[in-house]
Parts: sequence; structure tokens; C-alpha cells
Amino acid sequence: MCFSVKRAGTFIFVFGLLALLPSLSGHLLALQSHAGDLSPISPVYKIEAGLDGEIYPFLANYASLQKQNQRRVAALTVTISNPTSAELRQRVSVQLPGWSDAEVQTVEVQPGATHAFLFAPSFLPRFYENREIAAAIANVSITDLAGRTIYETTVPVRLRSGEDIYWGNDFENAAFIASWVTPHDAPVEAMLARAKEYTADHRLPGYEDWKNASGQERETYLEAKAIFTALKQSGFSYVKSSQTLGDHEDLSERVRLPRVSLRDSSANCIDAAVVYASLFENLGMEPVVIIVPGHAYVGVKVAQGSSQFLLFDAAMTGRATFEAAVASAQAGMARQPGSAVTRVEIANARSAGIYPMP
Repeated sequence: MCFSVKRAGTFIFVFGLLALLPSLSGHLLALQSHAGDLSPISPVYKIEAGLDGEIYPFLANYASLQKQNQRRVAALTVTISNPTSAELRQRVSVQLPGWSDAEVQTVEVQPGATHAFLFAPSFLPRFYENREIAAAIANVSITDLAGRTIYETTVPVRLRSGEDIYWGNDFENAAFIASWVTPHDAPVEAMLARAKEYTADHRLPGYEDWKNASGQERETYLEAKAIFTALKQSGFSYVKSSQTLGDHEDLSERVRLPRVSLRDSSANCIDAAVVYASLFENLGMEPVVIIVPGHAYVGVKVAQGSSQFLLFDAAMTGRATFEAAVASAQAGMARQPGSAVTRVEIANARSAGIYPMP
């Protein structure tokens, strides 16, 4: 840990480490006090950026799509302590130049109170297109309501690859894999156009509610098999490529977006799972991603209103039949205790506000 104190006019500048949320520990903080005459009753400002100073695009995207008063995570958190006897009303601006727009919040902190304000500015496309860890600077500026500068600082941060997921302990962030399910990407649409040629009537209608449950289940099986066959015929096959760079390598992983996997005809188990989930969601069907130790499966609800899913081993696309992939998933799931299985139903993740990454 690095600790330094600088006196520059009326500012005290301290760097250290602090937790941002109960589930995410070790966050980078920059602590500055706008001290005026160094009086102990001046406001204190604390800046926290990402996870150990690293901002993950999937979390930033999730936070930026939430209403400010509903955010649970942030790209940057500005904590203001007001030890004075008067209400504090200020305007706070946060921006990562070249990487994001500015987000401005007008804040109020009551006398004697401390409040954390969560910032998630809208990030530019290059942030999500970035494929390696990159250095950036966050600018924080605080003014009074008349526009006079009260406090400003810069905070060094590291931007993780747009493909990096931080799973967390015991896969606590697993629901965010839905961020990689991108049903409206052009390559997903193109693959569905190919897949329909592998059905008897050259259609992929998704669920058809005029059919009874068994009819829907049969149709779901045939559509899933057609999609599997189209991917197999395109040369889609297993390539691991899950290495990521930065902190928390044991809890992080590279997951390719479907457009990348489809472009390269390459995917590991989780990459392939989000490809299939994207294809199914595009059709209005309900996919599920299942994570077990060392592997992942994908599935689709067999009919509207059903609690049953057709599961298969997406990693077998390039080397086996669809029937074998289904059998592999059944056998693999049978070996796992319930406590080892993490299920992510994409429809539930959407309801929780987890949407596709740009």
C-alpha cells in the first residue's frame, strides 16, 4: 500500500486502500480534504474508483443504466463528510477524459452527516471495445451552486478489458454473464438466418403458443438442434482463450462477446454458452446459463410457462452431434451437487436491470 501526504495551499492529499461495497474489498481511494485554513470543521472528500482502482466495463454499463438513487455499484464513488453545522449543497462532476462523458450530480449533505454518491458516467464505445488493461485518469470537480470551484482532483484508474468478468467469491456476480448475451448483434442475426435452413420448414418461430406443451417442447428441440447444426457447419469449435490481465486473476476471466466468437468461429464453454443464449433470446425464447466447477452449460426453456429446460454442452459444438451434447449435459449435471450449480436465467437477469453490453 502506498501512503503519502502532500500539502499544497489548502489541500491535504492522501492515497490508500478502502472497501467500496461489502462484497467488493480493497478498493483504491484518494482522500482529499478541502481544508480552507486547515480547520477541522471543513468538509472532507474521499474518492473511490472501481475494484482496487480497476473499472470493469460490465459493472460500469450496469451502473450507468440504473437510476442514480437505485445504484448499488459505481465506476467512481465520491464520499462527502460534512462536520459543519450548516447543510452542504454542492455540484459534483466526474469524467474520464477520452473514455466517458461527464456525469454531474447536485448533492446535499446534512450537518454532521457523511454520504456516498455513486457515479457511473456514460462511457464511450472505445471503453467497451478495449481488449487490454489500460491506464486512465478520472477528473473530479466540485463547485458550489454559483459555480465557484471548491475542490478538484484527478484519480489514476485502470480500465479492464471489455471482455473481462469479475465473478467474485462463489460466483456472486454470475448474473452479470447476461451482459454478454447480445441478441440483436448483426452476427447473431446472420447465424439465425443460416440456422433456419436446417429446419424442415425453414422457420425459427421460437415459442408458438397455439401448440400444446408437448408440441412446443418438440419445436424447441428442433430449433435448438438447427442452431447447433448451423454453428457446427460454420466451423465453430473450442478454443480456450480465457486468460485475463490485472488484479484478481483467480476470480476474473475473459469471456468473448458473441460477435467475436462468431467472427472467429472459436469459443470456450462460457463463450459458447452466451452465443447460444443470444440466439435463443433473439427468438423470444428463455435461455439459461449454468455454471459448474470448471465448466458451463447452456439451455433453453422447453415451452412458455414451463419450468423445464433443454440443456446441452455448447463446448461440444464442433466435435459431436446435438444428441451427444444433450447427453453430455445430462451426465455432467447428474454428477454435481446442487450447491455446486449456479443458474442464470437470462430473463431474470433482465428483470434485475442487467442488459447487453454495447
